Amino acid sequence: MRLPVWLVLTCAALIVTLSMGMRQSFGIFMPDVSASLGGSREVFAMAIALQNLAWGLVQPGVGMLADRYGSRVVAGAGGAVYVLGLALTALATSAVALNLSLGLLVGIGLSTTTFVVVLGAVARAVPDQRRGLAFGVVTAAGSFGMFAMVPTGHGLLASLGWQGAFFALAGLGVLLVLLAAGFPGAPERQTRAPEQSLGSALAQAANHRGYWLLNAGFFVCGFHVMFIATHLPAYLTDAGLTAGTGAMALALIGLFNIIGSFTFGVLGDRLRKPALLSSLYAARVVVIAAFLLLPLTPASALIFASMMGFLWLGTIPLTSGLVAQIFGPRYMASLFGIVFLSHQVGSFAGAWLGGRLYDTTGNYDIVWMLAVGLGVLATALHLPISDRRVGLPSPAAATRL
Repeated sequence: MRLPVWLVLTCAALIVTLSMGMRQSFGIFMPDVSASLGGSREVFAMAIALQNLAWGLVQPGVGMLADRYGSRVVAGAGGAVYVLGLALTALATSAVALNLSLGLLVGIGLSTTTFVVVLGAVARAVPDQRRGLAFGVVTAAGSFGMFAMVPTGHGLLASLGWQGAFFALAGLGVLLVLLAAGFPGAPERQTRAPEQSLGSALAQAANHRGYWLLNAGFFVCGFHVMFIATHLPAYLTDAGLTAGTGAMALALIGLFNIIGSFTFGVLGDRLRKPALLSSLYAARVVVIAAFLLLPLTPASALIFASMMGFLWLGTIPLTSGLVAQIFGPRYMASLFGIVFLSHQVGSFAGAWLGGRLYDTTGNYDIVWMLAVGLGVLATALHLPISDRRVGLPSPAAATRL
């Protein structure tokens, strides 16, 4: 039975709101969790890095499962894993336990309740000409969650301590399992024409230069967002600003991300997505460089967060939209899952390297410089991408395993 588009979009938006919102709040727990487990920031940073690596490594397989069995089962089961990971994080008393709970389990849960699985369901529910808008709406919902959940997490931390706060987040995460019921089940098989096989779709992508350029560019996106999300609050407090300023900065990233995600989603239906992506990364370079060169004050920190927020997840509707535009929506979750793996490898590097270099050098200077250099690289990588739809394989090739 085909579900109403409004139901799929509503459940998609709410799931991403909760999933991404809780994930965005993790950075504010770094000082307390690090102090409780020995004092090194690298311990918490490693758990977040492993979370993003696990998220990425299982993402292609999760995408393939969603394309075969439907987003409902995958998101529901993964939501339960997310809840378990949050609850076990509250019980963690060692770095190993933190890596297994906040790292591995939460990472797996995120892979099933965020953009690959969710946008894969949306791609099959909306027509091609409205896909950019739909992707923008869902991505903006995740941005709202980032805005709403950071103050919520900060309040829970202040009132319950970090263990109690994680238990509270686990209780809230149960909604992820319930909302997954509004997603489609297994995709209906085509009966009038031979259906393209997954192997054929993967082969098409492997032979498309633009697909590999998207992978490389999305690595940079992951590096940027996870380094900033994990380490910006600590960077600001190191400079003498208050913890409240750090929490407000993360919240503003989420608030302005709502505007940016929706804007880039709408623009993606009207302008060439590769050019938009190149412009977005160029703007990130300018914003980060200005933040580093100007005096650091509460005002400059919040302005930086607002501007980065506008550019934060605008890459999602554009990159996922390009995958669907070039290769079609049938295996979008599988193909975008592979691209998202690259994003999460970059996220691992940004989160872990920030903690490692801070413990080694006492500052984040080298990582900020890397963020600028990678932004310049991503600006160049997206310019030559062709956004033309690839031709479907012959019927014989389409049905070949």
